[in-house]
Amino acid sequence: MAQKATIYKAQFNVADLDRHVYIDKSHTLACHPSETIQRFMLRLVAWGLNADEELQFTKGLSETDEPDLWTKNLSDEIELWIELGLPEEKRYRKASHRSQQVIIFAYGDNAASVWWQQNKSKITQYANVSVVFINDETLAELEAMVERTMQLQLTIEGEQGWLSSGEASCNIVPDWWHRV
Repeated sequence: MAQKATIYKAQFNVADLDRHVYIDKSHTLACHPSETIQRFMLRLVAWGLNADEELQFTKGLSETDEPDLWTKNLSDEIELWIELGLPEEKRYRKASHRSQQVIIFAYGDNAASVWWQQNKSKITQYANVSVVFINDETLAELEAMVERTMQLQLTIEGEQGWLSSGEASCNIVPDWWHRV
């Protein structure tokens, strides 16, 4: 019998002082059995760092034709494609052609640096693809914060974030390897 996804609820309050974006939004998310808690929390953080009323979680792992998050306009065109992990060239090339902006959230200290060295010259050819790295230490802190029902507060200033949930907190310092 196949394992079922675990459902999490997150009340997410974002105060992005850099972009002057202030959003309070509830999310009900499924964590796929093959998805780690660290990756699940990174999806939430990716939403928070790019918070927008139109930014939506997709089917993600269960739909290979969609990113982890996206923003679509009224004409159903993809404006922002957010991918987590270390995608193959075919995937980020497709994303770059289908959307106005692509952000790849790379993670995994050892594997990500090898992936970046192998893909750097290709990625930098695309005028709309950015790569941001989140280190393992941050992911471990995020994992420690997870609960089935979360009250998250993310404050962003000076391109770094402070995420808190109850007594726990985490400083998030995105390392932009390539930014467009």
